[in-house]
Amino acid sequence: MNARSEPAQAGPDTPARPPLVRELLLVAGLFLVYKFGRRLATGETAEAFRNAHHVWDWERVLRLPDEGAVQSLLLHGDTLIHVANTYYAAVHFPATVAFLVWLYLRRPAHYLWARRVLAAVTGAALVLHLLFPLAPPRMLAATGLIDTARLFGPSVYGPPRTDTLSNQFAAMPSLHFGWALMLAIGLIVATRTRWRWLWLLHPLVTLLVIVGTANHYWLDVIVATALLGLALAVLRLPERPGRPRCALPHRRTEVRRRSSAERPELVGAGR
Repeated sequence: MNARSEPAQAGPDTPARPPLVRELLLVAGLFLVYKFGRRLATGETAEAFRNAHHVWDWERVLRLPDEGAVQSLLLHGDTLIHVANTYYAAVHFPATVAFLVWLYLRRPAHYLWARRVLAAVTGAALVLHLLFPLAPPRMLAATGLIDTARLFGPSVYGPPRTDTLSNQFAAMPSLHFGWALMLAIGLIVATRTRWRWLWLLHPLVTLLVIVGTANHYWLDVIVATALLGLALAVLRLPERPGRPRCALPHRRTEVRRRSSAERPELVGAGR
């Protein structure tokens, strides 16, 4: 048999696509648990602002860049800041859903891996939201930053005391950045085109948007990256489809055995 035909036999080893209904229920259930968990963290206003002052002070001690520099860049034009607010409000969740749908349809093994990683990161984030409520920099007067979404629109948040749909004291870690980085990593791993590295622009733009709109601190991004790195280290990456690693060595071993078995006969015939 020609060695080039071996990859065609790898089909039965390809993971089957998980049942659609089960996945829809699972993802919807995880989302509802997360939303409910975020609601449990509301009401800790005093602690959230104390933590915000601590985070702001820690960033100054660590000599992290001032978030105000990024916001000043976005405030050069009303159009630019409006685009940034729209990106924050409209891209985060739909992009993640589209990412999972594409993997489910085209890369089932990568879909299972990505879904598990996202679930692990989101679960860990929920625990941190409960243990460490944090007011975003747009609420902290000491930062000197403004709430760009409220002033220029669009905004996904209402006044903190009357907003019953979201927990605005869940800044750390930044799931906006964590999910965006996982989207880029997942598509880079699951595809082979030379242009796949351009997906890193998504987390880069997300980083500038969430900081420039004063929705997150640099430390929120650092913690999200650390959680994602831990999840990726624990959850195994699926192997690329293709030739099995052991196929070629086995074939070479078989050839050597045949050669050693035939060699005595050839030597005897020469005599």
